[in-house]
Amino acid sequence: MSDVAYPKLALHIAGAWRPAADGETLPVINPATGETIGELPKASTADLDEALAAADRGFAAWRKVGAFERYKILRKAADLLRERAETVATIMTIEQGKPLYEARIETNGAADTCDWLAEEGRRNYGRVIPPRSGDVLQLVIKEPVGPVAAFTPWNFPINQAIRKVAAALSVGCSVILKGPEDTPASCQEMVRCFLDAGVPGDALQLVFGVPSEISEYLIPSPVIRKISFTGSTAVGKHLAALAGQHMKRATMELGGHAPAIVFEDADIDKALSVLSANKYRNAGQVCIAPTRFLVHEAVYDRFVDGFVDISRNLEVGNGLDPKTKMGPLAHSRRIEAMETLVADAVEKGATLKTGGKRIGNQGFFYEPTVFTDVPLDARIMNEEPFGPVASINRFKDHDEAITEANRLAYGLAAYAYTNSAQTASALGARIESGMVSINHHGVALPETPFGGMKDSGYGSEGGIEGLDAYVTTKFVTQQGL
Repeated sequence: MSDVAYPKLALHIAGAWRPAADGETLPVINPATGETIGELPKASTADLDEALAAADRGFAAWRKVGAFERYKILRKAADLLRERAETVATIMTIEQGKPLYEARIETNGAADTCDWLAEEGRRNYGRVIPPRSGDVLQLVIKEPVGPVAAFTPWNFPINQAIRKVAAALSVGCSVILKGPEDTPASCQEMVRCFLDAGVPGDALQLVFGVPSEISEYLIPSPVIRKISFTGSTAVGKHLAALAGQHMKRATMELGGHAPAIVFEDADIDKALSVLSANKYRNAGQVCIAPTRFLVHEAVYDRFVDGFVDISRNLEVGNGLDPKTKMGPLAHSRRIEAMETLVADAVEKGATLKTGGKRIGNQGFFYEPTVFTDVPLDARIMNEEPFGPVASINRFKDHDEAITEANRLAYGLAAYAYTNSAQTASALGARIESGMVSINHHGVALPETPFGGMKDSGYGSEGGIEGLDAYVTTKFVTQQGL
């Protein structure tokens, strides 16, 4: 299906692409075939020590590079990513499974994110505060926080990494990027774009390995001043606690369980089209995917029939096949998770309308799955599914829908469809979520903040808020000069 060869994998430390110091590797699997496609170098503590020393040197040098020069380098990195988009996207599909058109969107979208952060980095303004005395000068200065440890997930191997890397580099920080072990090559090629554009080798390190070993070694290091993590709530809480012990700044973009509320006055065809597309994007392995569908009883049957029909007719297959609309899950662990959640929902009395089974025995394919009348004590109504399973329940009044939307400790994204301006306004105020999108899917744009509340984390990526996490605010006041 493709003539793009899977690249050789390497660590990037102190300006050199190289294997792990002790030669250890981990296998990389193609989720569409189950075959091993690469050997990933597993960083040792010796590798991490070298990366820390390089990041320390890199910060001292990179922070002195003018903001306009950093901007030009990052814009060049974005251009290189666009030039290489077809190759990078194909590599992503091979290792991650998502359809090639989705991988292209992610790659080009990442370039847009890099462009935007490059532009904002040269506008990292402080301010002058009018003094109470005429001979006093009061300045607010924004300075880079220091070397950053960034931990990124496998579901969006470029999109998530570039938000951290480009934001940090744009304001003068150095970065140690812990790339995703399941999907390393596309992340590696993104890093190569930054280096080829002119980012110094000491300013950007790339390491892979056992996530817990790397995080528990990097975070306590006195070199690291800030961490950024995207991943599960359980792991995020552990890393946040570790960061707190060492007084490290942290941005935590954690799990979600997004409600999608469809009111009686909604455009049902539009709701079906947008919500189903975003439910099954990346085989449902998206932290902001709609997962709990709450549909008004007046339009419930129509919505369920439409959603089931879309699900049954979705083309599932190898992401390199142009006909494919949903690829495999990323690894066997996700298949096991889906089987556990589905079995529990059936046992609890939910109605399985379609799907619910693994497809074939080669690769990690799973049927688009729809449940209705799902009891609130079913695990799938309480645990992030992170797969192609939708749960659809009905509601009678608006307060009932809002109560269910806010029931869980998650608060990352929420969606709603209504043609009432009054209802839309109330939703924005009452839903407990870091992002609320009404009548469209409008989150995760480069210029908008991305982040959650409650157990979905804290801090934002994207938007001007995404740069704030990488700078410290210093107040300087002087008199009589």
